[in-house]
Amino acid sequence: MVQISACIAAFAGLTFAAPSGLTPRDLAKPRNDPFYQVPANISSYSPGQIINSRATPGPIGAAQQYTSVDIKASYQLLYRTTDALGNAAAAVCTVIIPDEPQYDKVLAYQTAYDSSDPNCSPSYTLQQASKQTSYDPLFMVAGLNQGWIVTTSDYEGLTAEFVSGLTSGYATLDSIRATLASTAITGVLSNATTTVWCYSGGALASEWAVELQPTYAEELQIAGAALGGLTPNVTNVLRNVNKGTFAYLAFAGINGLAAAYPDLATYVDQVLVPERAAAFREINYYCTNDSQAENGYSFQDISTYFEGGFDALDSGVAQDVITNGATMGRRSTPTTPMFVYKASGDEVSHVEDTDALVAKYCAAGAKIEYQRNDVGEHVSEAILGSGAAINYLIDRMNGVPQRAGCQTMDVTVTAPQSARGFTANFLGILNDILLAPVTPQSLQGI
Repeated sequence: MVQISACIAAFAGLTFAAPSGLTPRDLAKPRNDPFYQVPANISSYSPGQIINSRATPGPIGAAQQYTSVDIKASYQLLYRTTDALGNAAAAVCTVIIPDEPQYDKVLAYQTAYDSSDPNCSPSYTLQQASKQTSYDPLFMVAGLNQGWIVTTSDYEGLTAEFVSGLTSGYATLDSIRATLASTAITGVLSNATTTVWCYSGGALASEWAVELQPTYAEELQIAGAALGGLTPNVTNVLRNVNKGTFAYLAFAGINGLAAAYPDLATYVDQVLVPERAAAFREINYYCTNDSQAENGYSFQDISTYFEGGFDALDSGVAQDVITNGATMGRRSTPTTPMFVYKASGDEVSHVEDTDALVAKYCAAGAKIEYQRNDVGEHVSEAILGSGAAINYLIDRMNGVPQRAGCQTMDVTVTAPQSARGFTANFLGILNDILLAPVTPQSLQGI
């Protein structure tokens, strides 16, 4: 779930396309942009149906200097989806067309934006003029290098329901539906081979997507999903990050769940320590790479914000929502082939939780390649596992079948691995990021 911005900041202002001259003041944020408005007749649309579309207002920001990748076009699609309570809702996805596109191949890449602020949605922050930084465009470039269409969704929905598994899973699946239905807008073929890639917070969305797909989007055929840094048990994550560098994730997560579940919002209001309530909610106006969010919430003890401490989160409405709406493995067994990669030293979500999830799915007949790296932790594995992930996706895109059953591989990966989607220069950039000092200011949320 944690993102890396240490070295990215040096080249975040570089872009795939010619600069548009837009500034953060010129680029409307989602809270104020009419494009994001939900139509009154939203229920008349079917899940994944496109409501509105446009070219992205500004160019997509990325490491052009280091990748030599140009894009042909980029679009935003407003589409109908379903919220955590089963109601009709809307979300936005961004569809990026490379310079030499293969319209029959789509990579659904979910970013780890990990925020309870709608203005931190990737449809906005991926644009150069937003001045936001993230490692995610680098991995999107690996897909664009292959000629794949890259689609990435604001899977938290229009109200930034961070950590809500149902919201995220539905919105991810419906973004794929919308992308495949966008032929007249983007040129993407309706029968394009589709794969999924994501890490940490993005993997939260995509794991829920493959878990919900058999019952919610049975018609979608996802050729493979590469899921890194999974966070299967949110109850454990809240404790793992508490009082540490990533403590701010707990604040954003609870606020995000409260946005998805009105009963939880009411409950949180009741159990918050009154004099700390305003500070608890202030994170709803920060992206997780904002120094204010990190400096203001890192190393804090979230239990001190609630009457009764952690007991308030372990009981009643809170525990019901976390168990049923944020804990993986409680819905369908995924039929999508998966590559799962994890650092054994992951401090955000311990490897044992992922071990248990994989074991449960494998016992039910899932097809999983599971790679555990005995080097590194949550942040470094985003880089260290990326080579194996892109190689896996290339095989799935090219129709190479995944082996039946499950295989668990314990590996020792200490540097970014060569991959068919990575140039030597690209590997050098990944290595530079990996070797950069890690501080609260150099990290983004899960």
